[in-house]
Amino acid sequence: MVNSIRFEHVKKTFTTIDGEKVTALSGVDLEIEQGKFICLIGPSGCGKSTMLRLLAGLDTPSEGAVYLNDKQVTKPGSDRGLVFQDPNLFPWLTIYDNIAFGLKARGMYKQRKNDVSSFMELVGLKGFERSFPHQLSGGMCQRASLARALIGNPQALLLDEPLGALDAFTRMNMQDELLRIKKEQSMTMIMVTHDVDEAVYLADQIVVMTPRPAKIEKVLDVRLSQPRDRNNPEFIRLRSEILKILDFAGKESTPEYNI
Repeated sequence: MVNSIRFEHVKKTFTTIDGEKVTALSGVDLEIEQGKFICLIGPSGCGKSTMLRLLAGLDTPSEGAVYLNDKQVTKPGSDRGLVFQDPNLFPWLTIYDNIAFGLKARGMYKQRKNDVSSFMELVGLKGFERSFPHQLSGGMCQRASLARALIGNPQALLLDEPLGALDAFTRMNMQDELLRIKKEQSMTMIMVTHDVDEAVYLADQIVVMTPRPAKIEKVLDVRLSQPRDRNNPEFIRLRSEILKILDFAGKESTPEYNI
């Protein structure tokens, strides 16, 4: 097994404006195999997004280390693409220029100009090159955000609840788009979600986290073939198991006494 990503004994503590120490992550150990789709799921505020930020190089661990292909992550890099819940597009730029922005900033636009159209087509935005973000739906803007992250040819795509603000129908369509893109691009994807069904539908592995300070409660392998049937008995069983784990995650077991 080739592990492209490792979290080794990672702890992350923040200091509030009042000087209070808040521990978001406590002793996180995780190995992620190259090319897998991983979903991080757990209570709100448990540190899921913090894990993505550490892997993206936007923050550093208080203790421990994060590795990508055996190289310690210490800063952002083009080998990792990050997509947020809000598309964060520049409203004054066209969709084409939003997607091309990273290439221009890195001085690579002339060499890779054709890639912009290719990635627009990949995410289903061909024909919207001259449109502005305010002219497109939320789902289409999120597609543009995906293309902007993918155009850097990252080894890992980090997704911080990118579908959370979409309506149910658009969200399901975008889930299928993510699976299609992953298959075509052969990259590792790590996604934060609060939606248990979404995790079971997308993931090769589901990482269930405890409340803050977060640890990993359990890692579940999802062995269902793609495309997945949401009414499949194994799908339903996995969903129930995750909900049960989330209900008891981080709780100390209470011994039972028979009198």
